[in-house]
Parts: sequence; structure tokens; C-alpha cells
Amino acid sequence: MADIESCALHLPALEEIAAVLESGLKKNYEDVQVEVVDCPDLTQEPFEFPVKGLCGKSRIADVGGVPYLVPTARPDKIYDINTVAKQIDLPGAYILGAGAVSHRSVGMNAELIFSVQAESSSSPAVNGNYMASVNPADNSCLLEKYQDKHKDNAFGLLSNLYASEGKPGKVIQVKAKRRTGKENFVSCMRKSLREHYGDKAVGMGGTFVIQEGKAKLHVMPREFSACPLNTDEDVDRWLNYYEMRAPLICQSVFVSHDPGFDLRVEHTHCFSHHGEGGHYHTDTTPDTVQYLGYFHPAEYLYRIDRPAVTHMVGRD
Repeated sequence: MADIESCALHLPALEEIAAVLESGLKKNYEDVQVEVVDCPDLTQEPFEFPVKGLCGKSRIADVGGVPYLVPTARPDKIYDINTVAKQIDLPGAYILGAGAVSHRSVGMNAELIFSVQAESSSSPAVNGNYMASVNPADNSCLLEKYQDKHKDNAFGLLSNLYASEGKPGKVIQVKAKRRTGKENFVSCMRKSLREHYGDKAVGMGGTFVIQEGKAKLHVMPREFSACPLNTDEDVDRWLNYYEMRAPLICQSVFVSHDPGFDLRVEHTHCFSHHGEGGHYHTDTTPDTVQYLGYFHPAEYLYRIDRPAVTHMVGRD
């Protein structure tokens, strides 16, 4: 069994978080509106999730870690979403987020975009995950629905996950247009929370749509690096970068402050209905970009299988 650590996160009122986010985002975007709303029905387009909402017993899980990928990969590090749901005391949880596929299951390396409801005592898992890989034919992005090719619920190496009962309820709606600063959408929100709450860790998870514009995303190569990746520059040269077009649906998890668990403090993966997806870095069209997101704070943080030997390389 993987080692499991946990703690309660700071949980301000939704209205308070909304005010903090709005204040911070206005330093980075020309047009910002943040408010508490009823979560839209996420089973509908463009999301098409297996559940209606993001609410109920919310928690964040940081599983594995970048040190299992770089400097050299550990393909033996394999996890199962149903097991993770039980480890975070929420069987049947709806889980979204960002991670990597299981090399054993898929036979290659690829980005994994999580949107899955774990199995419960009364129902099987509903796997709506996507995976993004490099198309060997032309080095373009190849985005596929995971269940079209694989029937398990495994993943590998690392993941950053937001879990809840998937119920309707109140969430924080974030609208931002026309980027004027240097921060990306997620970093701006996370740093706004860090600045306001300091060492009180606030964790958030949710989904956002890049409605207009384009974004810089990366996709890992199908094969792990034959040479050790010892620096961020090594990682950059190994990755495949793309400019991808809206609309992109992005699954995001971030924590304002690491309370001592060696966390990846933010991680976002995106999918689309036009064949593009991967790991989000930032938008590339600041004058026209338009974001719409729905987020909820997490009550608890779980750290599963924390690497014993760690570093800060490759965490962008």
C-alpha cells in the first residue's frame, strides 16, 4: 500500500474566496467578474462530465510526483482511480485533474486528462478521461478518449486530483478576458490566494473553458527520455510544445501554499472536442483570450506515495 498523509485545508467562505480571486485577477486581466453561483449542469456541453456538479466532501489528492518521471522515469509507479477514491475516504468520488497514463496499460507515455467517477458499492466506474499523445505520423497532438482503447482505470507516475461527490451546489464562477499581465490564469488565482492567506493553505479544484483565443500546451513524448533529465532546460527540450485553439476544457487543481507535503502546487490539463489537448502553460493571444471557470475549495488534502527523494525540476 502506498503511504498516505493528510491534513485539513483552510476553508474560507466562497464569497470571501471570490473577492480575493477577483482582486488578484484584475491585476492580470482587463475584464474580470468573479461571483458565487449555482454550478451549471456539467453533464452538458462542452463539459460532458459523468456528474452534474463539483460539490460534496471536496478534497485534493497529490499522487506520486514529478521525481517519478525525471530525471529518469519509474514506469513501475502505477495507481488506480478506484483505489485512490477509497484512500481519500470517498468511494464513488468524481475526480478531475491532471496526470500521466500507466505505461503498463497504454504501452506508451502520454498526458492524462481526468474526468472519471470512481466505482462505488452500487455502480461501476464511469471513465470519461482523455489522453493526449504525440502522433508518430506527423508529431501532431493525438487526443483520444481513454475508454475507446482501454477498459481499466489506471494511471501512472503522478497526478493532481480534485475529488468530490459530484453534486450540484454553489461554486465560484470566474470570468476573465484580455490578459494584461504575465501570469497564466491558474497561477494568477493561486498566487492571489497565497498573498491573501499566507501560510494557511487553500486548495481549489475545478474546470475552466478557454472560450476564445489560443494557448500554449505541451505533450510528453511517447517514449521516456533515454538520457536523464536533470534540469528544467532538459525537460523543455524533451517535451513537445503546441499552440492550440479554443474552445479548450481545462481540468485544474491548485494549492495556495505547500504545508510541507512536497506538493505540485498547480497542475492543469486540457481536452477539446476538436482533437487538441495537453498540459496548459498559458494563453498565447492575450488581446483576445476569454476564460470561464467553475471552482470549489477542498476541505482536505491527501498526499499519496510521496517520493522519498525529491527535487523541483519539471514542475511548471
